[in-house]
Amino acid sequence: MILAALIGFTAGLGAVLIKNLTHLIQLLLEGEFISNYHNAFYFIFPVIGIAITLLIIKYGIRNSVGHGIPSTLYAISKMKGIMKPYQMYASLLTAPITVGFGGSVGLEGPTVATGASLGSNISRLFNMNQATRTLLIGCAAAGAMSSIFKAPIAAIVFAIEVFSLDLTLASLLPLLLASVSAILTSYFFFGSEIILPFTLKDSFEISDVPYYILLGVIAALCSIYFTRVYFRINKLFKRIKSPLHRLLIGGGSLGILVYLIPPLYGEGYDVINNLLQEDYLKAMGNTFFNAYFDNFWVVISLLFGLIIFKIVATSLTFNAGGIGGIFAPVLFMGSTMGHCFALFINHLNILKSPLSTSNFTLVGMAGLMAGVLQAPLTAIFLIAELTHGYELFVPLMITAAISFMITTRFLPHSVYTMELAARGELITHNKDQAVLTLMDINQVIETNFIKLKLGMTLGEIIHNGVVKSSRNIFPVVDDKNSFMGILLLDDIRAIMFDKSLYDSVKIDELMQSAPDVIDADKDGAREIMKKFQDSDAWNLPVVSSNKYMGFVSKSKLLTAYRKKLIEVTV
Repeated sequence: MILAALIGFTAGLGAVLIKNLTHLIQLLLEGEFISNYHNAFYFIFPVIGIAITLLIIKYGIRNSVGHGIPSTLYAISKMKGIMKPYQMYASLLTAPITVGFGGSVGLEGPTVATGASLGSNISRLFNMNQATRTLLIGCAAAGAMSSIFKAPIAAIVFAIEVFSLDLTLASLLPLLLASVSAILTSYFFFGSEIILPFTLKDSFEISDVPYYILLGVIAALCSIYFTRVYFRINKLFKRIKSPLHRLLIGGGSLGILVYLIPPLYGEGYDVINNLLQEDYLKAMGNTFFNAYFDNFWVVISLLFGLIIFKIVATSLTFNAGGIGGIFAPVLFMGSTMGHCFALFINHLNILKSPLSTSNFTLVGMAGLMAGVLQAPLTAIFLIAELTHGYELFVPLMITAAISFMITTRFLPHSVYTMELAARGELITHNKDQAVLTLMDINQVIETNFIKLKLGMTLGEIIHNGVVKSSRNIFPVVDDKNSFMGILLLDDIRAIMFDKSLYDSVKIDELMQSAPDVIDADKDGAREIMKKFQDSDAWNLPVVSSNKYMGFVSKSKLLTAYRKKLIEVTV
C-alpha cells in the first residue's frame, strides 16, 4: 500500500515534468526571437523536434525508446515486469521535444511509460515478486492518467482494462491509493487547471438516442480506419532502413500536412476546446479558407479533413523518429468526428430541436476511444469525469458499446496490443492465456537426450545410445545437427538382442517422424500446449532453424504452468 502511494506520487511527478517541459518548449518557440517567423515557418518545427529527438536517442540514451504503452505491455508479458532504468527518463527527455516542437502525437503514452518504469524499478528495489511488480506497474499507469486528466476513477479503470489487471480488493486498494496520490500531486503543481475545461450546457434528450446509435456505428468505422492506416504507414516505413531517410521522408511529409492543415500541429487539445466552444476560426487556425467560414460546407469539409489526416500526421511523426502516444490523437479525431456529425444532422433540418454539438463532440471522443483503444469503460468514465458529472452517461454507454462491438468484430486487438498479439506475447484477462504468455519455454527444454546420427548401425545404436541413456526416446540428426526424426526404444525392442543384425540394420530403417515438432523461434506456450493436445505425445522435439535443441515433456510443461499460475495469482 505504501509503495502504491509512493509510485502514484512519482508517476504524478513524472506527468508534471513531461507536461511542464513541453509547455516550456512551446513557450520558447512563441517567444520574441521566433514570434516574427512562427506563422511563416511553424511547419518546419516538427521536423526540427524529431531530428533533436533522434540525436538524443542516438548519442544520449543509446537505447531504443519504444512506444509507451506497447513497450510496457511487452515488459509485463515477456520481461517479468522488469523495465530497464533508462526507460525512467527516456520518454521524459524525448516526448516533450517531439510534442513541444509540434509533433502530431500525445504525451499520455510516454507519461505512462515513464511512470511504469519508475514503478518497475521501485518494486525491484524493494524485492517485490512478479505479481506485485505487475500490480505496481498498473498503479503507475493509473497515477499517470489520473495526474494528466484529473480523472482518478477513469485512471483506475484504464489500468484494469489496458493492463489486464485482476479486479480484486487486493488490486483495487493499491490502484486507488496510487490514483489519489497522483491527482494530489497534479493539484499541488497545477491547481484546478485541466486539459479539457468544459462543463455541460445541454442535457441529454431521449429523442437523440437514434443519433447516438448512428454515431457509435460511425465511430467504429473511424476506429477501423485509424488502426489500418496506422499500421499501413508503419509497414511502408519499415522498408526504409536509414533513419535519415525516414526523417526526411516522414518529417517532410508531416511538414507539408501541417502547412496545409495547421490544426494537425501538436497534441490538438486547443482544437478540441475550441470545437466545444464552436469557435471555428481558432480551431482551424490560419488557413486559406478563413474568409469562407460562413459557408457550412467549407466548415464540414475542413473538419472532415482533420478526421482523415490526423492519423496520417500521427503515423508520420512516429515513423520519422518522434516519441509520443496515440491517446491525444484519438481524442482529437473523436471530438472532430462527433462535432462534424452533429453539424451535418442539424444542417438537414429534420429535427424539431437541433443536436447539441458539444455533447456529440464529447461522446464522439468516447466512441473512438472505445474502438481504437478497445477500452470502452475507460472512455465512458473519462468523459463523464471530464464533464464533472454523469449527465451524458447513457449516450456515452450507447456509443461506446456499439463502437466497441463493431470494431472488435473486424479488429480483435487494439492499436496497443495488435503487434504483441500477433507474436503471442499479449497478456489478457483470460487467466489461462495470461499464464501461457508469461511462461518461458527455454526453461522447460531438456537437453539430456543422447543424439543418434544418420547412418548408424543397430550395434552403434545399442552401444552409443541405449546403454548410455535412461531415456526411451532418441533424437536423430545429420552431420550438421539438423533434426531428422526420432527413434523409440519400442522400435528396436524386438531386435536389440539379435547380434546378427547389429551390422546390417541401419537407423534409417528404424527411425520415424516425430508426432510434431516445436519451433523455438515461432511457437509460444499456447501453441506448444496445442501440439501436445493434438499429437497425444508425451515428449516433443524442439528445433531452432531446423537445428536440434532438445525435448519438452508434457509433465515438465504442466509443472511449469502450475508454478507460473501460483506465481502470478499470489
